[in-house]
Amino acid sequence: MSTRRTTSKPKQAPRKSTKPVKLLSGGNPQISKGDGDTPVQAYIAAMPGWKRELGARLDALIVRSVPSVRKAVKWNSPLYGLDGQSWFLGLHVFTKYVKVAFFRGSSLRPKPPGESKSPDTRYLDLREDEPLDEAQLVAWVKQAAALPGWVM
Repeated sequence: MSTRRTTSKPKQAPRKSTKPVKLLSGGNPQISKGDGDTPVQAYIAAMPGWKRELGARLDALIVRSVPSVRKAVKWNSPLYGLDGQSWFLGLHVFTKYVKVAFFRGSSLRPKPPGESKSPDTRYLDLREDEPLDEAQLVAWVKQAAALPGWVM
């Protein structure tokens, strides 16, 4: 009876990609869709220039305002919602600003300034040299989280 000895190579942990994230039109990071904080943090880390710090600040304000917030990246945009409910807010990077979309923004008081083709949605465009009214943003986030959101 012969015994055959096999040698196997030890399993290696998968390597993380060091490939830079592709920036789409306007500098919007191309991040694979996914649920949870990890893809949202990858999106924020890939935001170009001053937008990265703003993205981190917005994310922290949203989490602080709605501690039970659910996160995902879909259509190359971070979305914020509540478990078992729908999405109430999204972010998107453009060349000269970061757009905050309130999916039921027409119900917020006061209404966010940017109009949309959708009568329910309102936008807030945040630019590099303009101050962020954190108190107003937090008020809108809290109001938005209390409303039925956008269902996909």
